[in-house]
Amino acid sequence: MKLIKERRSMDFRKETFCIVFHYYKCEDSGEQFTTTSLDDVNMNQLYNQYRDKFNIPFPDEIIKIRQKYGLPASKMSEILGFGVNSYRQYEAGEMPSTANAKLIQMVDDPGKYIDMVELCGTLDEKLKTKYIQKAQLLVEERKRNIFNLNFKEYLLGNHLADIYSGYRNPNIEKFTEMVVYFSEKVQPFKTKMNKLLFYADFLMFKQSCFSISGVRYKAIDMGPVPNNFQSIFEFLANEDEIDIIYSRFPQGYIGEQFKARQERPFNASLFSESELEVLEKVSTEFKSTSTSDIIDVSHLEEAWKENEKNKSIISYEYAFELHQI
Repeated sequence: MKLIKERRSMDFRKETFCIVFHYYKCEDSGEQFTTTSLDDVNMNQLYNQYRDKFNIPFPDEIIKIRQKYGLPASKMSEILGFGVNSYRQYEAGEMPSTANAKLIQMVDDPGKYIDMVELCGTLDEKLKTKYIQKAQLLVEERKRNIFNLNFKEYLLGNHLADIYSGYRNPNIEKFTEMVVYFSEKVQPFKTKMNKLLFYADFLMFKQSCFSISGVRYKAIDMGPVPNNFQSIFEFLANEDEIDIIYSRFPQGYIGEQFKARQERPFNASLFSESELEVLEKVSTEFKSTSTSDIIDVSHLEEAWKENEKNKSIISYEYAFELHQI
């Protein structure tokens, strides 16, 4: 059976989208079929494009909005006027209507969330007071930390989830842990670290249609790299997340090697089981690969070859063409 990938148009909610359709083809009979995992890849592409077009939040965003207020899903449904199980279903991947999506996005703002709590006629006054006080604390906390929040947005970008972020919002916490993980397992030099991060995010997207970190990558002479990587790595070193050791080589250039800090262990709890498997696979695959060799490997990827000339941001759709891992 041969795995075939071809562009097809598919419809969803009266909209047509072009996806990279995956299926197996029997070379003897010509029969085509898919598996559950391939169905997920095909449908996730369709759903992702629909969410992107109509600015509908992704499941991880929907979960994050609720969790910051410390609510069960049923109570968030009640506050927003949804059916009792609706919010839980949206967190599990069901597509909200555009109207419900706007309500979910609106209450991401604690001020608007407070308005919705006050308008909810089914909550008793004790619960209303509790929920409003929690949201007011978040407002004050954001005011105190506005500089740090803005700086982190500057480092990773404040773009919405799209094909160039692997349909994830940028997540500095997860990206930091990825750097810590590879610093601990591989102790790579900076150029190799960039490639490990690229392969981890793009391999995860190849398998699920979602990246791990939400980081954008661009193509430069040395291969794919996280956008703004130099500033990000300096920030992580200054925050004592990792150590960067400088070494002078006989050729005259200085290398920057990443090493984990003994008192700063990797936090696996931020990742799903499949994400951890991808990190381990990338680490194992490239642990013994030299920096120059991993550059050469990355130069074989279409993601680099078709974007290097203009130093372009790389679409995660190139993940489907990965062939070096």
